[in-house]
Amino acid sequence: MKRSTFLILSIAGVYGTLLRATAWSVNNFLMTGPKAYLTYSSSVAAGAHSGMEECKFQFGWERWNCPESALQLSTHNRLRSATRETSFVHAISSAGVMYTLTRNCSMGDFESCGCDDSRNGRVGGRGWVWGGCSDNVEFGERISKLFVDALETGHDTRALINLHNNEVGRLAVKATMKRACKCHGVSGSCSIQTCWLQLAEFREIGNYLKIKYDQAHKLEMDKRRMRAGNSADSRGATAETFHHVHATELVFLEDSPDYCTRNASLGHHGTEGRECLQTGKNLSQWEKRSCRRLCTECGLRVEERRTEVVASCNCKFHWCCTVRCEQCRQLVAKHFCARRDAAAAAPNHIKRRNKGHKR
Repeated sequence: MKRSTFLILSIAGVYGTLLRATAWSVNNFLMTGPKAYLTYSSSVAAGAHSGMEECKFQFGWERWNCPESALQLSTHNRLRSATRETSFVHAISSAGVMYTLTRNCSMGDFESCGCDDSRNGRVGGRGWVWGGCSDNVEFGERISKLFVDALETGHDTRALINLHNNEVGRLAVKATMKRACKCHGVSGSCSIQTCWLQLAEFREIGNYLKIKYDQAHKLEMDKRRMRAGNSADSRGATAETFHHVHATELVFLEDSPDYCTRNASLGHHGTEGRECLQTGKNLSQWEKRSCRRLCTECGLRVEERRTEVVASCNCKFHWCCTVRCEQCRQLVAKHFCARRDAAAAAPNHIKRRNKGHKR
């Protein structure tokens, strides 16, 4: 079996199982392939999962909220789409795989990987030199490419878009890295510093890619030339289009569907039944407008429900050294999008349809 076949089977197994149970069995994974791939498999699975968890966080209060089907729809050959949302899915999952591989390398989980000391000893700037143990992102990038990019076996425009967005995710990991330094000198004078590069928190990478999502560029393809399939004319049209795309820019091909309404075939659940926020401490303006965005602009009404929650309370410190709490029950008001009668819903529905693309 060829290496490309190993990788396709492996990453397909990762994503398929992650969607079902967020866990990955490797009992039958690449039994005849290179053992190194088996070594990295759990990190690849964990990275893909962390990417999708970050996706859920970033889109938690938007109409499209990164459902469990998102990764499947972006990779399945028959169902895959090329919307603004799937561009983010590709980028964040690719970033998650690279990030986890890099982090596990730094933690010493792989015998074949260690610190990146390629710049150690060089002058980095005024008063500091490269040294220490930089996170080996080159290793994480190389191995993640082998797994994630192997999904794209075709040569059509969608495959090229997916590969491009995968790379945007990997570049995001590099772009958000932080420089950490340690002072040296007599009596803590810090006359010289030794510095190294380390990964940012993954939340920062998610925030970075969310901005890229908001600024994503729709590719306008020459449909006549694209209908030529894999011909030279079709490949030429694709090459011309990508020539003007920046390496760090997310791209998509298709307009987003109406995420207000349920579409089982595309895995969209609609916004009916979704929770939204009206009151609470430290809410952003985006969160405060979630009920309008998810409910009223989608032809639904906001319904308040009283829900009993159990939380720790009356906590006391006991010497030594435990904290004991009571379990208190209280009623809290939560708000959800609920269906209204058809007559009342019609004006809002028309208004929503005319407002164009909304998340």
